[in-house]
Amino acid sequence: MPRPTRRQFLGMTATVPLAATGALTLGAGTAHAADSAYVMGYFTESPDMLAANYGLHLAVSTDGLNWTPLNQNNPVVTPTAGAGGLRDPFILRKQNGTFVVLATDLKGTDWTYNSQYIHVWDSTDLRTFTGYRRLKLHDMVTHSWAPEAYWDAGRGQYGVIYSSVNSSGHNVIMVNYTSDFVTASAPQVFFDPGYDVIDGDLAIGVNGVNYLYYKRNSTLVGARSSSLDPGSFTPFSTPVSHGGTEAPTLVKSLTSSGTWYLWGDTWSPNGVFYAWQSNDLAAGTWTALDQKTYTQPLNSKHLTIHPITTTEYTNLLAKWGTPTWNRLKSYNYPARYVRHANYVGRIDAYAFDPYTDSLWKPVPGLADSTGVSFQSVSHPTRYLRHYDYEMRLDVNDGTSTFAGDATFYRTAGLADSSWSSFRSYNNPTRYLRHADYVLRIDPVSTATERQDATFRVGY
Repeated sequence: MPRPTRRQFLGMTATVPLAATGALTLGAGTAHAADSAYVMGYFTESPDMLAANYGLHLAVSTDGLNWTPLNQNNPVVTPTAGAGGLRDPFILRKQNGTFVVLATDLKGTDWTYNSQYIHVWDSTDLRTFTGYRRLKLHDMVTHSWAPEAYWDAGRGQYGVIYSSVNSSGHNVIMVNYTSDFVTASAPQVFFDPGYDVIDGDLAIGVNGVNYLYYKRNSTLVGARSSSLDPGSFTPFSTPVSHGGTEAPTLVKSLTSSGTWYLWGDTWSPNGVFYAWQSNDLAAGTWTALDQKTYTQPLNSKHLTIHPITTTEYTNLLAKWGTPTWNRLKSYNYPARYVRHANYVGRIDAYAFDPYTDSLWKPVPGLADSTGVSFQSVSHPTRYLRHYDYEMRLDVNDGTSTFAGDATFYRTAGLADSSWSSFRSYNNPTRYLRHADYVLRIDPVSTATERQDATFRVGY
């Protein structure tokens, strides 16, 4: 339930990337000239909570749209004080070039848990995390949800904004000021439009205007101000949503001047991200992006995105590694991923449990090592193979017939060459495709069939 008030692959050719890799910058952060990649922070949940983990997870991207989870999608650091878990992490590069990580002090979904504190870590490179502490923000008997930080040049301090209930009786966006994220000033009301608002996210100094996006009534709405003074922001934008949407994140393209993205998260525990694009932040209107263009990390919730350098990107991959598994996303049904259910191969809408049914370990083809076979992560003795042209998950019996049925050649995508298609080893006129959401191998000739047979290999 939502909070009551809120919210490599083996056998490939060099010309076909592992995952299509547009560009984004965190609204509350300041991009450096050398920034050329992105880091995302999040926690994880899934519909049946099999993936519930309340530590800091990281993913990286070269385009800000398709992400590589680090550390096998396991946390890189977990709080040890307070509730012993986090939600709503936030990453900021400070004025000295190092990072600070903030997060809600809450493990799980007990919305009655009220913490006056937030979690804080320091990091020089997001590979090591030091100085873990909790920062006290107020003395009220209420929460401190979704903290974010920004540099207020006029004050010469950082502002920490967060959602809390004050004397108004509804959630407002509060602010405290700090120089070191160790102690903070007394709280002030930063934004109170007279109704419940949570999940504030700032974009600062855009043509002399500051923008604050937040959740209101399950939609994402913007306010703006020519200053950063508490109480100065006025709502102005057209609300956007996709179902019950929260956790807005504003991101500026590093490569396309004037282009902005707005990310939003569906209510817990579904955890589906949606993204919108605007070429004029001042207009306050957004166009939904095609889900073909972006893929969120597995089971990720309430993201934060910040620009990083190529060196930082490379070092994060070197430190934490890439997943040993892949997911396959449908081209013409981009909300759906290849999975097995009752040992039948099919495509289903993300998110689902058991989520491991959609994880595949690509291995050298059982019949030809230049091809590929798909070993199930959840059932590692079983492989995806065709039988009477239908795809199912079977135990490898060691026969040449099984090896042939379970081997495919990866080719450029039949509907989009930046994606991938898979031609059967022992039925070379047939390709892996979906029909009525069920996987099979068929000859492919029509435009629809080519789309059915095209997949993105990613995470």
